[in-house]
Amino acid sequence: MKDTACEFFKALGHPLRIKIVKELYDGPTCVCHINDNIESSQANISKHLRILKNGNVLSCKKVGMYTYYSLTDEKIKDVVKIVEEMMK
Repeated sequence: MKDTACEFFKALGHPLRIKIVKELYDGPTCVCHINDNIESSQANISKHLRILKNGNVLSCKKVGMYTYYSLTDEKIKDVVKIVEEMMK
């Protein structure tokens, strides 16, 4: 049986994934905009999006040809901010 809290924190455990999460602070964002705003290959970003989705950090919705990602819960922003403040 998976520990969902562990899976959640494991999903957040990479600098690129934190950048992706921060890209979604203002609401759902098309994957094309995520690719434009983060310096990494499309394949690498797709891999990290999948990890975040599997960790229940992100959800996605297909609209026509575009895929939009969003945070599963607004409290995720608080989690990231709290941890960043603790590490200062």
